[in-house]
Amino acid sequence: MAEHEPTPARDDLLARYSRQILLPQIDLAGQEALAGARVLLVGMGGLGCPAALYLCAAGVGELVLVDDDTVDLTNLQRQVLYGEADLGLPKVRAAAARLAALNPHVRLTPRVERLQGERLQAAVSAATVVLDGSDNFATRQAVNRACVAAGRPLVSGAAIRFEAQFAVFDPRLPDSPCYACLYPEHASEAKDELPAERCTAAGVIGPLVGVMGSLQALAAIRLITGAGDSPAGSLWLFDALRLDWQRLALPRDPDCPVCAGRAGAQVSESDG
Repeated sequence: MAEHEPTPARDDLLARYSRQILLPQIDLAGQEALAGARVLLVGMGGLGCPAALYLCAAGVGELVLVDDDTVDLTNLQRQVLYGEADLGLPKVRAAAARLAALNPHVRLTPRVERLQGERLQAAVSAATVVLDGSDNFATRQAVNRACVAAGRPLVSGAAIRFEAQFAVFDPRLPDSPCYACLYPEHASEAKDELPAERCTAAGVIGPLVGVMGSLQALAAIRLITGAGDSPAGSLWLFDALRLDWQRLALPRDPDCPVCAGRAGAQVSESDG
């Protein structure tokens, strides 16, 4: 966990975040909401790096960084938090050091592990918003189940080759689908066995993950501050070769085994 510096003067904080406080959709109330929020980032790869940078810069109170991997030379093409000096280090520790230099007033909690079972459920339940930047369907499905059980919004992103997708799933809303409504668990399990579905075999262009990770950070800030309409219920597809966006309606599956028994609830102030 990064050490805190002495609490800065209010004027310093107002100056640091002034450009977003000026926005009427954020204002001081939104900045205070960000300062009181805890964001769980699952996966500190191509998506998690830019997402963490923007959330840290925005003044989110605590970032919990989860990844069990170490920095590899092949990561440096797109995972912008790391440099050659970080090779061989745990990603979350290298990321925490870089983020602490960016904003020492954000609490950083690096966890060198692959969260599973009760530990995953506890981490999700303690979060305000969860960002999934993992690289396999098994982890995405596990995170989704934990978010549905805890009633926490999930911001999901994925990218491969020149293609990417983005969606927000918010179990606090009665009509919001979950990740398993989009990718049923029994169907997605088989995809993890296909090399063509992994960046290690198929490749990925670096700026694409930067776009999607930044979009995940933006969605998290909107969810925390209440800025704009709810982004849940849509799937965005991005073709980086054509610079083309598609937005598809994503209905909730009434027979989904993960979220079908959930009654849903309206957003409350305590949810952030």
